Amino acid sequence: MSSREDEALALAAVDALTGQLALAPKPGLPDPRDLGARATSPDHCSLRWSAKALAPGLAAMAAAARRTGEPSPQLRAELGAIGRCTEHSVGLAGGGHRGALWTLGLLVAAAALDPGARSKDVATAAKKIAAHSDRRAPRRPSRGSSVSAKYGAAGARGEARAGFPHVRRALDALAVSRKAGADEAEARLDALLTVMSTLQDTELLYTAGPSGLRHVQAGARGVLEAGGTTTDAGREALFALDTDLHARAWSPRGSAGLLAGALFVDTLPVPAGPRAA
Repeated sequence: MSSREDEALALAAVDALTGQLALAPKPGLPDPRDLGARATSPDHCSLRWSAKALAPGLAAMAAAARRTGEPSPQLRAELGAIGRCTEHSVGLAGGGHRGALWTLGLLVAAAALDPGARSKDVATAAKKIAAHSDRRAPRRPSRGSSVSAKYGAAGARGEARAGFPHVRRALDALAVSRKAGADEAEARLDALLTVMSTLQDTELLYTAGPSGLRHVQAGARGVLEAGGTTTDAGREALFALDTDLHARAWSPRGSAGLLAGALFVDTLPVPAGPRAA
């Protein structure tokens, strides 16, 4: 049974995901502008609704971590089982968010293992959980794993086993943008572009191949090099990239899920002082 602490972590993760969905303009990704179009409005509404269906599963993952008390193979197997049940529930609610569930599930479990952890420590704990194999997972290869094998990309599993480097990069970008005077939406968009600029997104590799991935990475870097979303040149580059990716039907979904992970970690309480040795 989950506690209030577990439910609070789950709701914070869902809020991070819905916060990511609320950003606009997100190049090639669903955002609130879809609500004004007949063709895309139902899809965006479904994504917002199905995000809430993650909450019970995420709370169960936090409870499992708190009960287990360590990033063990047992915890990894339990998280996998809960994740598969949650995917089914989300599918009934409209679908989507599979990548975000993987990222948020591991980070929620890591946060539950050590409620006083700093963001770097949360990512490290998630890395330790992800290092174990889920022996009960279906043996059929997923699209992401097939693309990772074909192109040598880290993929979602590799990102987790490396300690979520792109979540950490997004957190750094948020801090830099806020310090420079960006409002919250601008800081979050800059963080998204920071992830897009280097992530080997398996969704993009599947739909656009290596050249398409490089095109998207270069476009994201172009926005940041123009000054980011707080400058006129940066906003112009952002809208140009958004138009380009929507025209090509290329969607950097992996970056969106990792941004949601960063926004979740960003909400965790900051410890008052240095951690005890």
